[in-house]
Amino acid sequence: MTAGAWRDHLVSLDEWDAMPEDKNLELVDGVLHVVPAAVPLHQRAQNRLTYWLDEQLPEDLTAFDDVDVVIDDSDRPTVRKPDIVVVTTEAAERKPKRFLAADVVLAVEIVSPGSERTDRLTKPMQYAKAGIPHYWLVQLDDPVSLTAYDLVAGVYHVVEDVVGRVKLSRPASLAFDLDALSRR
Repeated sequence: MTAGAWRDHLVSLDEWDAMPEDKNLELVDGVLHVVPAAVPLHQRAQNRLTYWLDEQLPEDLTAFDDVDVVIDDSDRPTVRKPDIVVVTTEAAERKPKRFLAADVVLAVEIVSPGSERTDRLTKPMQYAKAGIPHYWLVQLDDPVSLTAYDLVAGVYHVVEDVVGRVKLSRPASLAFDLDALSRR
């Protein structure tokens, strides 16, 4: 089915689940939104960071890219597709069709020209409201940067704003070279 098939009503989670798995869509308050395809640089950074995270995370955490996360399961559901998520391994082993926000320890968005406002404003507010404890925003400009946020009293607060080689302690002890995200 296509996005146009539901122009006359809000989409339910059951209808969302009946759609093809490879959809380039998000569901916001029951309304389908097209997610632009990522440019090659974004894809490279996303793949590398997902791999680096998954390799360094403790056994009880697992990294995924491009998976659905239910932010709101009300009658006006919201399902986002963060660039990368870190979830509990327990949740991953259930092999769900989509994750719940409660399963997500970290959501990562890599800023693209078409997603800047959503990645900087809309998604962090939704992720915070859903209780996702950590949020990272990666900017691929020169120099590549990462801003890490922790959820405190329902609001994200900056805990790291870094470039180059980084060592982070949340959600686990992690180290990587941000500049290598975009290099061959």
